[in-house]
Amino acid sequence: MEVIRRFIDSFAKPRQLREAGILSMNSRNLDYVIKYNPRKLLPQVDNKLTTKQMAQQAGVAVPELLGVVSYQSEIKNLSQLLAAHEHFVIKPAQGSGGKGILVITGRDGDRYVKASGDTLEFEDINRHVSNILGGLYSLGGKSDVAMIEGLIQADPVFNDYSFEGVPDIRMIVFRGFPVMAMLRLATRASDGKANLHQGAVGVGLDIATGKSLRAVQFDTPIKLHPDTQHSFESLQVPHWDRLLELTAACYGMTGLGYLGVDMVLDKHLGPLILELNARPGLAIQIANGCGIHPRLQKIEAMPDWNIPISEKVTFSKQYFTSQ
Repeated sequence: MEVIRRFIDSFAKPRQLREAGILSMNSRNLDYVIKYNPRKLLPQVDNKLTTKQMAQQAGVAVPELLGVVSYQSEIKNLSQLLAAHEHFVIKPAQGSGGKGILVITGRDGDRYVKASGDTLEFEDINRHVSNILGGLYSLGGKSDVAMIEGLIQADPVFNDYSFEGVPDIRMIVFRGFPVMAMLRLATRASDGKANLHQGAVGVGLDIATGKSLRAVQFDTPIKLHPDTQHSFESLQVPHWDRLLELTAACYGMTGLGYLGVDMVLDKHLGPLILELNARPGLAIQIANGCGIHPRLQKIEAMPDWNIPISEKVTFSKQYFTSQ
């Protein structure tokens, strides 16, 4: 990953790299993804629809599912399905990296308004759904399914920190222990999506408190949100303990030892699980300004890590704080 390569290159000596505890892509794949994520269990998180259904069965709160389009022949019903909804999100069930996610925040007559303020005709949405079904955004280009979800109403605590789109929290969870977190904030450049590669801001979060540590955009440190010009210094994520507990519970729900858990805070529903990722990216280290490897090694060294969720959360808050 180019971002990680530049981060690694910023350390002049191998000793400094080791001290920073940077986890490389090769180490992530060989030492954690392959070792702790049984191959037979991967489909349940690679498919967002399957993940949603699994979470609902486990009693975990998720965004409302408004509809599913599985076949090209079903697109003829799309207009009727969308007629009842002013705002919604359309996403590929097997997409990755935020590709193919269309966020509609309202209507302007017969046109649909995106988070950026641009508008689309129904035919544009029709074509987008058709592209999803054809596998344009899916892993490996396989035929896919289009999910239509209710648009999250972001907790107003984030009003000063995000442009239009809904912020999300990415947490890396290892053996049920939350080990590193960041908040992803939409910008005009990211078209209302909380995707770092498209220009969203990543804010490193202290595991113990949920307070901001530092912020980056396009892997460059920043002090102010590029659109709202609000400082990140006083940012603190509410419902923090509940978020830690939700992420820790994903280990038991999936059986996957190394996970990226994406969550949102809805102003009415509170914390919701958005999706899971069995191969989470490494840019979270840049947002936090430190490597994740020592935290993973500390958990691996534990003689007994099969402890209650509450104890795992307490452990993480004690040993992985950055304050």
